[in-house]
Amino acid sequence: MLAAQSMYGPHACDQWDVGEISLGRCLYRLLPEDVFDSQPLEGAGGRLALVADVRLDNREELGAALDIPAEQARQLCDAAILMAAWERWAEASFDHLVGVYAFAIWDRERRALTLARDPLGQRALHYHCGAGFFAFASMPKGLHALAEIPRAPDPDHAIDLLLEMPELGIGSFFLGVSRVEPGSFVTVTPGGLQFGRHWNPQRRPVKFASPGDYVDALREHLDVAVRAQLRRVDGPVGAHLSAGMDSSAVTTAAARLLAPSGGRVTAFTAIPREVGRGGEHAGYIDDEGPLAAATATSYPNIDHVLVRSTDRLQTETLDRDYRLFDRPLVNRCNLDWWNEINRQARDRGITVMLKGSYGNVTMSWDGLDALPEMVARGRLNDWWRLARTAVAAGTLRWKGVFFLSLAPWMPDPMWRALTHLRGGRVDEVWRRHALNPALTAGLSRDRRLRAAGVDPLPRYGNDSFAERLSLLVNSDSGALASGRLAGWGIDERDPTADRRLVEFSLNIPTEQFMAGGVMRSIARGVLADRVPRIVLEESRKGHQAADWHVPMTAGRKELARQISSLESCSPVAAVLDVPRLRHLVEDWPAEGGWEREDVIQPYRSALLCSLSVGHFLQKASGSNQ
Repeated sequence: MLAAQSMYGPHACDQWDVGEISLGRCLYRLLPEDVFDSQPLEGAGGRLALVADVRLDNREELGAALDIPAEQARQLCDAAILMAAWERWAEASFDHLVGVYAFAIWDRERRALTLARDPLGQRALHYHCGAGFFAFASMPKGLHALAEIPRAPDPDHAIDLLLEMPELGIGSFFLGVSRVEPGSFVTVTPGGLQFGRHWNPQRRPVKFASPGDYVDALREHLDVAVRAQLRRVDGPVGAHLSAGMDSSAVTTAAARLLAPSGGRVTAFTAIPREVGRGGEHAGYIDDEGPLAAATATSYPNIDHVLVRSTDRLQTETLDRDYRLFDRPLVNRCNLDWWNEINRQARDRGITVMLKGSYGNVTMSWDGLDALPEMVARGRLNDWWRLARTAVAAGTLRWKGVFFLSLAPWMPDPMWRALTHLRGGRVDEVWRRHALNPALTAGLSRDRRLRAAGVDPLPRYGNDSFAERLSLLVNSDSGALASGRLAGWGIDERDPTADRRLVEFSLNIPTEQFMAGGVMRSIARGVLADRVPRIVLEESRKGHQAADWHVPMTAGRKELARQISSLESCSPVAAVLDVPRLRHLVEDWPAEGGWEREDVIQPYRSALLCSLSVGHFLQKASGSNQ
């Protein structure tokens, strides 16, 4: 099992065996204290044993709370501090931990094995409960190293991915392989498995005297999170930098924190090989390079690197992706430039890459759901003041105010019709993916989402806290982080996912994100003295991989070959509409029509996503050999 996962931890491999249980870990040294890592660890006089993939972002606070002298703490790896916390607090340790982790701890006296993951699932952890034995591993390939665990794809999970379902439940993309859910734990005893959530953020609304106080507090949380995540073995720091607020916030915070010690940040911005999107997409930025450069050039210790799209066909790396990630990756267009950034970062000796993927749900939430939230709570005077301010600021028109304010209570047909009348559209997921027609008649994505407490329509709700929490917990980035570390030696870190920042952001009164009637007003305040005004005033969204169609057109014959290779695989035929995929390649759009939605949906979404899922089903249907 360890050998199968050695790519995720090439620096040390150790195990511990006491007969009824064996523990092991492969180590990737990323932190200064990793030189002291000697897992598996024993604790409590031999009663406990631990293996962990962990980075603690509050080491000093934990050390003080555990009465560990500072000199001693400097010679303890993060797993050792985690063990000390478990010795002191057991399951209550979760309330004290800030960082990313996946760990397993064995209690010899209780004969109990506890598996756990961090709140947002930024480290992977899977398991199999078989006849007479239980096995766990970071990645599914660690489990498939055992002959007792046959390798086979789970078609239902693949279908959910194509239906754009959130990650719900313990299932994985392999039959017989379960995942520990983010923010959760599984305890295994002779009596069976017990499941629980350890991260249940409480509603504790923060109340400050003025909007500026929220800005100051959030800025402090951001700087604390970035500072903690700058801890590394050596080498320069990289960061993703787009024209948006979240990556700008993380990159500039890192630059400011590193400047006193002479440290630098290498900021990477993805740009297209050619710019040519317009018309109905005029509200998007094809090339984010100039705006990102405006931010980068404001700091003498930011080195800005423009990364152009490659000519590589988006499906060219399917075999490598299967090996690295143990799951299908569907956003193939963005994946290409993301991987190219990682390649260039690796070539520059960078091992830590900062990003701001969770910012839209945390620090830069737009605040528009304050309107329906006020209606739901009967705060009509506050609603009136916010509505007038938003209209006066040019953020909304009155018909938009009423549409947003009443959206949660509209019957679905009415919401769809009004959306259409306002010039918007509600995309049907069936158009974006090529599911086997025999499946679609019996599938109800809406019903499945509602059963999970998720609104199937893209509209604002009347409970911002619950809505954002759902977005946070129903995603799983653990396998992506593992694959990128193994493939490029890049440890991706996201300060906008810091537990302290997340919980604080969730409890900011929603209307504060719309202070002055301006969306994302708190994030704008945080960045007011950190990025150029031109970046803060930009209202367009970045259109990533704007020239996505160029390598597809050049690789049309290869796409046809890949589709042909899927036709004889029965698991693929049971899930995908292979004839539709073949027809898409045969009926290729005329040059110049790639900006239309009726072309984007079938080609950028249906074709590429289905090929990715089909390839996974094909590969996972093989034997364990």
